[in-house]
Order: sequence, then C-alpha cells, then structure tokens
Amino acid sequence: MSLKVGIVGLGIMGGSFAKNLRDANFEVCGFDILDDNIQNLVSLGGNAGSSPRDVATQSDIVITSLPSIAAFHEVMSGKDGLKDAKKDGLIIIECSTLPIDEKQAAHDTLAEIGSILMDCPISGTGAQAINKDLSVYVSGEEAILEKCQSVLNGFANFTFYVGEFGNGSKMKFVANHLVHIHNVASAEAMVLGMKAGLEPETIFNVIKAGAGNSRIFELRGPMMVENNYDDATMKMDIWQKDMKTIGEFAAQLQCPTPLFTAGTDIYRSGLAKGMDKLDTASVCRVLEQMAGLERS
Repeated sequence: MSLKVGIVGLGIMGGSFAKNLRDANFEVCGFDILDDNIQNLVSLGGNAGSSPRDVATQSDIVITSLPSIAAFHEVMSGKDGLKDAKKDGLIIIECSTLPIDEKQAAHDTLAEIGSILMDCPISGTGAQAINKDLSVYVSGEEAILEKCQSVLNGFANFTFYVGEFGNGSKMKFVANHLVHIHNVASAEAMVLGMKAGLEPETIFNVIKAGAGNSRIFELRGPMMVENNYDDATMKMDIWQKDMKTIGEFAAQLQCPTPLFTAGTDIYRSGLAKGMDKLDTASVCRVLEQMAGLERS
C-alpha cells in the first residue's frame, strides 16, 4: 500500500517537496499558515489540510519544514498540532534547521503518544529543492529510516544516515557553516574581479571551470552576475536564524570558527540595509557598496 504523506510548511522547501512527491505519485496532504501555499499544493493534485493535526490524521508520514523555533513548537505540540492527533506510529521527518535541544524536547513529547520524530535536516538551496538535488541527513532510529526511505527518495537524491537523534542537525550545522563562508567568499571574489575591471559574467564562467569553484559559487554566482536577488532560494532573514543557531552551537563546544564569525557581519549589514527578503547571494551587493563599486 502506498504511503500517504503530509507536509506542514509549504514554503520554498516544503512546496518543492510537495511537487516532487506528487510527481512521484504520492498522495500528499499539506498545511501552511499562508493559504496561497496550500492552494499551490491543491493545484498539483494534493489535498488541503486545515491544521497540522488534520494533516497527521490523513498521513502515515509527515514532513515538517519550518522557519522558527516558535513555529516548530506550535506545529509539534500547540493547539491542533501534531501531538493532538494522538497517532501512535506516526513518523515525522523534521527537516528544519533549529537548535538540537528544541528538537529533542519535541521528540520526547511526541514519544509519549507513540509518534516518532526523526531529525532530518536538508542540505541544498530552494533552487536545488525544485530539481530534487538535495541530501537528507537522517538521525534517529535506523529502523524507521527503512520505513520512510521511499518518501525520502521522492524529494531528495541522497540520504545519509548519520546516527542517533540530533546527529542530523550537527551535520547540517557543519554543512551550513561551509555554505555561509563559501557564499561570502564567492561574493568577495566577484567584487574583487569587478573592481579590477573584469566583466561579472567572465569571472563566473572562468572560475566555474577552475580549482576555485564551489557548489555555492555555481548556484549563487549567476545571481551575482545579474545583480538580481529577488527570486530568493534562501532569504537573508531566514538565514539569520541559521547563523544564530550555528554560532551558539560552536560556542557551546568552545570551538573557534573565525571565518564563520568574520562573515556574519556581512550578512548583518545586508539586513541593516533592508535586504531581508533578498537571497543570501545579495551579500555581493553589500561588498560592492563597501568597495565603492557602482555597476554601469
């Protein structure tokens, strides 16, 4: 029997999960606080849920992709949340980037009613999510992974089992640490080249073919070339949450992260300039302004 999939949080990432799962012929029910996002799912042949609880009652597996700690706890254990469904055996694939202790608290609360929370952050941008070019870092009971592998295959290309609950988040923090640095480094290199008189498109094409390339340079470089960051795959204000989470995680471990720390102020400068809804690639614009560079 085909698994019924629920999705709570149908934004940039969750909406792409829904599309790819529908393309793979899964029955999908979803809920989001924005009705437009729900209607996008309905247009794909999915079902509209009235609440996280309603989604859980209609599903074997629920995927959550949420923007904040407050939203996470509201969905997990708030009024009409997943806990209120009281569904023994429900598997919840939690894909958000949040502090581990917050996820552990929800894990323990849901376990009281027999629901199973798996810590499964995603590696990849919104643009990659559209094309299913994602990796999932799965942590929790390994036996549960076997039960939901087909669903994971429906929206991601790669699945990595990384051990006990919370290890998925740890791996995501490491991955996003690199994304953070590579994004600023890509922007800094683009600005250096443009300041020297090179055309941005030339910089992108040449670097992409050489040793200085990175996945982030390939993904964000075209936005930097076009100087257009409106079609965000990761918004600056959402990234601020990730920066805070990773910074606190490193501090708890007393692990120095000098490059990560140096890059943080570049993002904050963008937020101070009102760039909160632009893609994080817009750090290139921040650095252009710092360099006194005006594009013709």
